[in-house]
Amino acid sequence: MPIETLRIPTPDGEADAFAAFPDDGERHPGVLMYADGFGIRPVLRELALELAGHGYYVLVPNVLYRHGPTPVLDLPAHIGAEARPAVFAQLMPLIEAHTAERALSDAEAYLGFLTTRPEVGDGPVAVTGYCVGGLLAVRTAAAHPGRVAAVAAFHGPVGADGPGLLSRLTAQVHLGHAEGDMTPEALAELNRALDVAGVDHTSEIYPGTLHGFTMADTDAFSPSGLERHWDRLLPLLDRTVATPVRNGRVG
Repeated sequence: MPIETLRIPTPDGEADAFAAFPDDGERHPGVLMYADGFGIRPVLRELALELAGHGYYVLVPNVLYRHGPTPVLDLPAHIGAEARPAVFAQLMPLIEAHTAERALSDAEAYLGFLTTRPEVGDGPVAVTGYCVGGLLAVRTAAAHPGRVAAVAAFHGPVGADGPGLLSRLTAQVHLGHAEGDMTPEALAELNRALDVAGVDHTSEIYPGTLHGFTMADTDAFSPSGLERHWDRLLPLLDRTVATPVRNGRVG
């Protein structure tokens, strides 16, 4: 399964990125994957390779490219409790500088790049994201209703922009919330907003999980949470963007 390093032209320069895809000479459905706040690193490559093994072309951009190429920060191999304060002190100003306007401008560039790759088939694409990347995924889907057929966000602050964002969604949606992030009352409120907006969705709390549960290089990692994430994400993609011929699960 190849990984290709890429550069995506944007209105503000070039975003470095990587893509993972089946090495079979065929065209495959495209998936734009947004990393969590810690950015591109080995665990993101593992997630992208796993998804590519199911027959998808997975594009992962460095959303913080304005501050430098990957790695934007010098991260420890394991982002544990002792390392987090120093990492966040460097990271938060960069995330805060990535405004909604910048995110939407970049999303246009990322989708344009993804859909013109020779390895990507015709038709709509999917967008998925983790942590703040989940919010970016929802913003991207809302801004491109004719191009994005599915969006999935995991342990992300997806309600941060209010119900107005949700009302613009036409894609099928899955939201996987960490138990440490979302109370049952907050979940009910969010799901009511999705219902009012007429969004085709599943939105649930993953039991026993903390924020960041999909990321194997953090203390929050939950093997059962990650497995549930695949159990929700893959059927969503199968329903919305997958080609009839499917590859088997890798790993």
